[in-house]
Amino acid sequence: MKIYFGFTVAGDRSQLHVARRMVEFLEGIGHEVLTRHLVSDDAAQMDRAITAQSVYERDMNWLRQSDIFIAEVSGSSFGLGYEAGYVLGSSDKKAVLFYRREVSSRISLLITGNTHPNCRLIPYSEPEEMEAQLRSTIGA
Repeated sequence: MKIYFGFTVAGDRSQLHVARRMVEFLEGIGHEVLTRHLVSDDAAQMDRAITAQSVYERDMNWLRQSDIFIAEVSGSSFGLGYEAGYVLGSSDKKAVLFYRREVSSRISLLITGNTHPNCRLIPYSEPEEMEAQLRSTIGA
C-alpha cells in the first residue's frame, strides 16, 4: 500500500521520535511511505531547497498516488489540516489521524471534531498503542 504520511515540518516537531517510529513500523510491515523525508532532522531544509510551488506539486501528486493518508497531528500545522481536508474533500480515501491524548486541548477542533465518514481519529498515549492501532487499521 502507498501511504502519504503527514507530519508537520513548520510546526511543533516534538513528536518526531513517534513519527519516525510510525514510518519505520509502516515500512516494516511492507508498506511504501511516500513522504518518508518528513521524519528526517533536516526536513525543513530539504523542502526549502526547492521552490514552494515544487513542494506543492510534489505533495499533491503524492496525495493522489497514495492509497491512504495517515498523519501524526499532535504538533498540528496548517499544512496537515490542508492535506487532511484535501484528501477527505477530493477523494474517497481514508484519513487516519493520530494524536497524543495529553495534547488534545492544543489540537485544532477542526481535527479533533472531524466527523467525516472516511476520517478516523486515534488518540494514543504510548507508542505500542499507536502501533496496535496502525496494524488493525491497515493490516500487516
